[in-house]
Amino acid sequence: MKIPGVPPAELADLVRAEDRISFLYLERSIVHRDSNAITSTDDRGVMHIPAASVGVLLLGPGTTITHQAIALLADHGATAVWVGERGVRYYAHGRTLAASSRLLVAQATAVSSRDRRLAVARAMYAMRFPGEDTGSLTMQQLRGKEGARVRRCYREHAERTGVAWRSRDYDRADFDSGDPINQALSAAHSCLYGIVHAVIVAIGASPGLGFVHTGHERSFVYDVADLYKAEITIPVAFDIAAGGSSDVSADTRRAVRDRVHDGGLLTRCVRDIRTLLLQTTHTGEIDEDWLEPDEVRLWDDSGVEIPSGRNYAGSSDVDF
Repeated sequence: MKIPGVPPAELADLVRAEDRISFLYLERSIVHRDSNAITSTDDRGVMHIPAASVGVLLLGPGTTITHQAIALLADHGATAVWVGERGVRYYAHGRTLAASSRLLVAQATAVSSRDRRLAVARAMYAMRFPGEDTGSLTMQQLRGKEGARVRRCYREHAERTGVAWRSRDYDRADFDSGDPINQALSAAHSCLYGIVHAVIVAIGASPGLGFVHTGHERSFVYDVADLYKAEITIPVAFDIAAGGSSDVSADTRRAVRDRVHDGGLLTRCVRDIRTLLLQTTHTGEIDEDWLEPDEVRLWDDSGVEIPSGRNYAGSSDVDF
């Protein structure tokens, strides 16, 4: 019996991940399919996007996507992520871009081993202290070092902008109870979390398996987002607070959106995650082949994976 629907593309016909448009953002448009292309229709007309050239399609406000378009993206090893305006705030995602579980297995393996987990955590802190040796520091020492760095960052931006700064003090359940700078920091960090979450799910990692943070469904999101706060969200928040905004939340979201729009954060975030989990060299290229064959194998306690799709009842290595 013939399986209904359009068959997926052959592996040889797919474009390597490093040659794709890593992330494409669309908003206020209707997303459909025309042959092997994704179409985006808005008041400016129709744009055709070859499905094989897209890594992740970020669907912003006002987008409507058809079943045919989603099926085409999936068949070409791409995914869709529903986000807020220009990529900030994460809402939901389709299938991961990764065709294998390699990154997820590496993450689970590392987080399950005390030594590996400590090594990844140290590597995360090392990214914040370039040129300094963090390889022998305990987690307590690293937390103290990071705390001093963040306090220094707050103080420097307070002096730069003239914003009065006391401490990071906010109520998760009552946004309006904070002063303008704390409101701006909360809004900015929320946007950053959305961007990082979208990247993590798109490349096949788990948002919940953190190395520094733990016990929360977004632990790894917080781990990765902390790498960029001092550079992106903290200065943005102080700029907004210094400007006397009448709508801190909305103005902060727009400022973060503009800050990351042309800054290469998405590509940088992918590279950093892969470097941390796969222990690869931190180079300018994302060299992982996300388009590995769609192969399912069976785990064996000998450490050797065996082929799936066959019945092992008559196998000589089966003992009943």
